[in-house]
Amino acid sequence: MKKYIAECIGTFVLTLLGCGTAMFLGCNTPAGVVGTAVAFGLTVIAMAYTIGAISGCHINPAITLAVALSGRMGWKDACGYWCGQLIGGIIAGAVLLLLTRVVDAPDLTGALGSNGVANAGGAGGAILVEAIATFIFVLVVLGSTDAKKGAGNLAGLAIGLTLILVHLVCINLTGTSVNPARSLGPALFADGDSLACVWVFFVGPFIGAALAAGAWKCLAKE
Repeated sequence: MKKYIAECIGTFVLTLLGCGTAMFLGCNTPAGVVGTAVAFGLTVIAMAYTIGAISGCHINPAITLAVALSGRMGWKDACGYWCGQLIGGIIAGAVLLLLTRVVDAPDLTGALGSNGVANAGGAGGAILVEAIATFIFVLVVLGSTDAKKGAGNLAGLAIGLTLILVHLVCINLTGTSVNPARSLGPALFADGDSLACVWVFFVGPFIGAALAAGAWKCLAKE
């Protein structure tokens, strides 16, 4: 149970700090894009060294899917991780909404930092963007955390820096999800458009994660 609680807390912190930065810094300027990307990446690094020894610090349903497909965890545990992650993201979405009601600062994203498909040319384009970005991100996760070929204690740093990079590329296209829990939480409390397209940010990341799991199996094969 501690693993699932750790995943809930980690996903809560990631969604709150990442989306909160986007909301109050904005993503319509280069400084805002860079600041938001750095916030997501640094939060992953911080959580990796905080709860990594407890749960592995997935804090992302796409990563959990890839780890399960790679045979590193059972599906029962994966379901527990998914529940914890989604709950953490939803709690963060509620807190972000609360912050817009009590602090004297506007939500510069207009939707609690949730993701969208318009700048990617619609749902199809957004799925493609998210699948590619998630493939790269999850491949780094699987490679850097591999017991035999991984980066050891530096894995958290490699993963966080990669998350910064994919955010820099994709923020102005989809808002960068690569994480269904991070997308669902804010979308539930934002406008209807965000919730209507949230399925895209499950499909795209899950496709990318599954492809990454297959690719790493091939690369790591002795």
